[in-house]
Amino acid sequence: MVGAGPAGSAAALAALRRRPDARVLLLDRADFPRDKCCGDGVAPHALDELARLGVAHVLADRVPIGVLRVRGPSGAEAARALRRPDVVVPREVFDARLVDAAVERGAVLERRTVRHLDVRSDRVLVDGEHEALAVVGADGANGVVRRLAGLPRQPDDAVAVAVRGYARSPDGVPEQLVVVDPTRWPAYAWSFDAGDGTRNVGFGMLLPSLRASEGGGRRALLDRLEALLPGTGAERLVSHKLPLSTSRPHQPPGRVLLAGDAASLVNPLTGEGIFYALLSGRLAGEAALEGAAAGASYAAALRRELGRHLRHTSLLTRATRRAGAVDAAVRACARDGDAFDALVEVGLGRGLVTRPLAVGALRALVRRQSGE
Repeated sequence: MVGAGPAGSAAALAALRRRPDARVLLLDRADFPRDKCCGDGVAPHALDELARLGVAHVLADRVPIGVLRVRGPSGAEAARALRRPDVVVPREVFDARLVDAAVERGAVLERRTVRHLDVRSDRVLVDGEHEALAVVGADGANGVVRRLAGLPRQPDDAVAVAVRGYARSPDGVPEQLVVVDPTRWPAYAWSFDAGDGTRNVGFGMLLPSLRASEGGGRRALLDRLEALLPGTGAERLVSHKLPLSTSRPHQPPGRVLLAGDAASLVNPLTGEGIFYALLSGRLAGEAALEGAAAGASYAAALRRELGRHLRHTSLLTRATRRAGAVDAAVRACARDGDAFDALVEVGLGRGLVTRPLAVGALRALVRRQSGE
């Protein structure tokens, strides 16, 4: 496994869970624990994946966060209890725990910057030193495995850039807050309480919009974060690119598999990637045991698990390119709990665009245009 983040560690855990005597090598250029730019929210769908991998205990000490508040471009809000709470945990903690769990199960962790893959008919050579039946690339969208697999870089209009920091939590019930940017959509700020007096705050937008912003770059991200979440006093600010899903990941046949960010598996509506990383990592780890048939087997598994969902997220992303459509969706969620639950499922799990969400958003849009 090249890359020992959630996707790579999940792949290692899955392979060893299916075949405890397998020899699994985890390669990563960083030492753990290490920081990672992320919103830190671990949705219940991701918690389900941890349970499937047999490592639910790694987040057993985290505080459940049960309220989500979404503020639309016009200021309209939908705030409801989540049907299933999630948790917020710094990636510095989460990723290290997953790596430790994989090592405890039998994986070998080695710090290495992978530079070359030699794919042969019967095996893959990694840097001319390690031999494997198959390799799982979980080293990110700009990682060496994706490039060596012959896949192009993600197009700019499917890349988001986010800045993230940490701040003290405000008084009151811990909640997850999403504030849609009325001037830069698609873009939003977030404030995710961890339940321990701290919160993860950040702002993300599409790369072309960032380049077109006055000042551009990191300064533009920080200015929008302050405008939408004033006075947070965030510290430990870092930024990162997110390769958004474009309806269907391309997985070539053969012995090289791509999971998580390396497969551009990031929800285009929310930027959520941990669930996709754990799910795709699990599927890749199981398929890797099949050697030459791994790529075809893994591609079929991805289609079964995420095919319809990714088509729906792609459709909804196009449908909500205008701020008015986003406001309509928020107003629908404020009126109808079923629409709210459907939006959560699409944005954080593998849900589909259901009738309550679609009809509710359409009605809200009509009311808004008629001035009700």
